[in-house]
Amino acid sequence: MLKMIIKYILIAGLSWFIIHSLYITYDGLTNSKQKADLAVVFGNKVNEDRTLSPRLQARLDKSIELYQKNQIKDILVSGGLGKEGYWEGTEMKKYLIKNKIPPNHILVDNFGDNTEKTVINTIKIADSLKYNRVISVSQFYHQTRIKKLFRDHYFKNIESSSPLYFEMRDFYSVFREFFAYYL
Repeated sequence: MLKMIIKYILIAGLSWFIIHSLYITYDGLTNSKQKADLAVVFGNKVNEDRTLSPRLQARLDKSIELYQKNQIKDILVSGGLGKEGYWEGTEMKKYLIKNKIPPNHILVDNFGDNTEKTVINTIKIADSLKYNRVISVSQFYHQTRIKKLFRDHYFKNIESSSPLYFEMRDFYSVFREFFAYYL
């Protein structure tokens, strides 16, 4: 009897994991067509030679695309101080300027060193500028949790847009996001 109960619990847990993973993949790959006041680009690794990781560059390229389509007014780049010694937000801003985004349309948050801090800082910035709608720019597997955190902090007008950039570590990231979502 105990073996049967354990078997059903394991089957239910695995089923929930698969359903959740399929949902976050679908949700993260469904890009917003809405207009917004602000796109927030979540930080990622800046290499020792100051180049951006391919993931981070893909995120920034997605925000440039949103800006060029007039889907957003401003771009907020958010990240922390990486172990390589560079402020992610500052390096992200340099990349955007190099790619013809006017500096007065770029906001920098160098204290968003994790997802929740970026969300909280974004809400404060959006409130101070009277911005009502935000588009989150990050990898597909990250988006469902980001939107949940915005809603948990009483910011409801959050959409998402993800770059079409994939790598093998995404399988691990989907696995990690399952647990991070519920913590």
